[in-house]
Amino acid sequence: MGGTEPLGAHVLLDYVGYSPPVENDGAWTLQVLRESVHEAGVREVHSHVEVFDGGVSPPGFAAVVLIDESHVSAHCYSERGLLAIDIFTCSGDDPEPIADSIHASLSIVIPGLRLIQRKRVERFLEG
Repeated sequence: MGGTEPLGAHVLLDYVGYSPPVENDGAWTLQVLRESVHEAGVREVHSHVEVFDGGVSPPGFAAVVLIDESHVSAHCYSERGLLAIDIFTCSGDDPEPIADSIHASLSIVIPGLRLIQRKRVERFLEG
């Protein structure tokens, strides 16, 4: 690599032991993502959640918050207790505070939730 600073970073959070904390957990999770983005001072440009009832796709949801220069998303396989979160930011916004906030919010409300992987990947490398 050329030794220059990356222009973006991606933080991945993988959880097991997920159980819906409320009846409409997809919308609730989207709100957690949105609040974490806003607390970090990052500009939200759009958000959406899609809930899957098990008809075509396995039961669960996908939620996304599009931010000024990237995204924050959550994907859940509720029957298997799996939840994956990814936080991708660019141009100076640090994804770590967003990840910390999401983790804290989820951990308080879902007692059996267990973080099994947290990984940071530098993105937009100029080599």
